Amino acid sequence: MNNTLPRSSSLSILVVDDEPIVVQSLGDWFRQDGHRVDTAQNSTEALRLVAEKDYDLAFLDIKMPGVDGLELQARLAAVKPDMTVIIMTAYASVETAVKALKAGAYDYIAKPFDPEELSVLVRRASEHRSLRSENLRLKERLEAASAPSPIIGVSSAMRRVQDLIAAVAGTDATALIRGESGTGKELAARAIHVGSPRRYGPFVIVNCGALAEGLLESELFGHEKGAFTGAIYRHRGKFELSDGGTLFLDEIGTISPKVQVELLRVIEDKSVTRVGGRNPVPVDFRLIAATNEDLEAKIQRGEFRDDLYWRLNVFAIDMPPLRVRPEDIAPMAESFLERFTRSMNRKPMRFSEEGLAALQAYSWPGNVRELQNAIERAVVAGTPPIIEAKDFPMRVTSAPIALSSGQSLAEAERAHIISVLEAQDWNISSAARMLEIDRGTLYHKIEKFGLDKARAVG
Repeated sequence: MNNTLPRSSSLSILVVDDEPIVVQSLGDWFRQDGHRVDTAQNSTEALRLVAEKDYDLAFLDIKMPGVDGLELQARLAAVKPDMTVIIMTAYASVETAVKALKAGAYDYIAKPFDPEELSVLVRRASEHRSLRSENLRLKERLEAASAPSPIIGVSSAMRRVQDLIAAVAGTDATALIRGESGTGKELAARAIHVGSPRRYGPFVIVNCGALAEGLLESELFGHEKGAFTGAIYRHRGKFELSDGGTLFLDEIGTISPKVQVELLRVIEDKSVTRVGGRNPVPVDFRLIAATNEDLEAKIQRGEFRDDLYWRLNVFAIDMPPLRVRPEDIAPMAESFLERFTRSMNRKPMRFSEEGLAALQAYSWPGNVRELQNAIERAVVAGTPPIIEAKDFPMRVTSAPIALSSGQSLAEAERAHIISVLEAQDWNISSAARMLEIDRGTLYHKIEKFGLDKARAVG
């Protein structure tokens, strides 16, 4: 063999051929290259060896008495699917090669053999095995990295949610996730994606409520160069970017009637036409939408299309607010506490009885998101190893808002607005919906009560 070629790492090789001179020659060549070699002159002997040992690579003669090489390959694939197979034959033909490759062979080589060609082939087969193993390891790491935070809950309401997610994940059905802000709708969408056959595809998120109509169209459907002022290049939209994966449309109830029509067409046709374009682009996506609004009420008011609603509401999941499942507060708080102490490299911490009681007594208008933020703050503010009630935000430990003899209506309103804004991370859109007022009114009250306008977003 040619020693100037880079050698593959030592492999365990099985050579199967009914010609003694072939198995002897191949065995000598491969051993000279440092490989471990066993030989067999028929399929029965080969299957016995495979049952006793593991082989990295097998050379199989395609023409043998009894069970031929292609049939032996099929049997080996059933018992040793990781084995790399190369077919040998003196009857070189494209048809035979295609059959071997379709059956899963790595490659195909014709007699008589060139020793240098064999050496290169073995080296490439070794590299192929290494790449395949690395791909499997990367896939496992990707699964671990992309797995969402577990949807924690011991309540019957959350067990129901977990069952629904498991039921829909394995299908390609469109899902509509409903619930108040902060209940974990995006987390549920991620769990559906990760549990689906599309788990290795992209998971693309669009917050529909954060974009004006024109920007949302471009974001969803893309645009062609020159479609509008400032469109200096072609832009692929989120539908195209989610090809082969999942598109999650959050706050779906905020989209305009025009975008509703365009969205309905994309869902029905499974193709998207970029803004300013003429040719539809096929897209393969799984759609999950979420809303904290009553879409059926919006339909009654003429604000949402009923045909789009039924396209979205194929499989509905309702995320319960935290206040109706107090039994979930403690396990969720413990999970957040463990996560934040680990990510902040802090010593292990635990809740005092008073601290845990304070968490369970609070109504959590911001739901799971507010609980998460409160635990994160407590980890920063607290002194290991105990998290005390005083480490939580004041709104959590203070008494429920109510008019006292020394408190005016304006003071109570101000305190309540601050509580909701902090619960929603000062997101104006979310806080306004929770307060059941429009954004303009909320901005006016922020100014009226002298609150920190710089913190307001959305």
